[in-house]
Amino acid sequence: MGLIQGITEFLPISSSAHLVIAQQLMGLNMPGLAFEVFLHFASLLAVLIYFRRDIVEIVTGFFKYLSSRQEQHRGSFLFTVYLLLATAITGVLGVLLEDLLADKLKSMTTIAISLFATGVFLFLIERVRRYGSRTAEQMTVLDALWIGLGQTVAVIPGISRAGSTLVVALWCGLEKETAVRFSFLLSVPVILGSTVLMAPDFDMIRLQTGIPELLISFAASFVFALIGIKWLITFLQHSKLIYFTYYCFFMSGFVFFFLR
Repeated sequence: MGLIQGITEFLPISSSAHLVIAQQLMGLNMPGLAFEVFLHFASLLAVLIYFRRDIVEIVTGFFKYLSSRQEQHRGSFLFTVYLLLATAITGVLGVLLEDLLADKLKSMTTIAISLFATGVFLFLIERVRRYGSRTAEQMTVLDALWIGLGQTVAVIPGISRAGSTLVVALWCGLEKETAVRFSFLLSVPVILGSTVLMAPDFDMIRLQTGIPELLISFAASFVFALIGIKWLITFLQHSKLIYFTYYCFFMSGFVFFFLR
């Protein structure tokens, strides 16, 4: 489960959907949302390590601009503001929609439809709308607003957080490198917030699962998240998102016809 979470977390194919599918195939009954958040936190550490220089740069630039108003730090300041704005939108709307949607729609039929929808949007961004050319310095508040709304849609089981933010960022006209970087860094406050909210339940999953098993799953999620991040960035430098479209369509059909 740690391997599946780590490798799929930052690919546009929905890690949550794959965890549910894996449980179904292996006949497992995992100890609730807290365990999933626990694995997400391992993936978060992978992001922090991989993007440590970017994170240090934008955080220090943010505070330097606040204190000195030097133009050279304005880009980092705005980039941080956009991340916080998108996070705030997701946080507010996510809390409102989580109880309404998450449990009621967490079925194999919903996951099949959501994977199909993810594939459709990935197809549209590849075949209908061209990639943009705007860099991080050319981002606007409206971009952050749309990306935050896109991330909120991922509260629906089977909708990929990475996929929704990446598609919306590209649809807004951002270049691929900026869209990928913003999507990855946007996961930091979202996963961190979820971890803080679910922290009181971690003791419960320790009792239900066992410390050795939790350590193994955590390590697997961390290692394979690092592999997934590196692989996706390298892949998108030389290839296109259309291949994830085919995968989402295949998994959607598999779930719909065999796992419902």
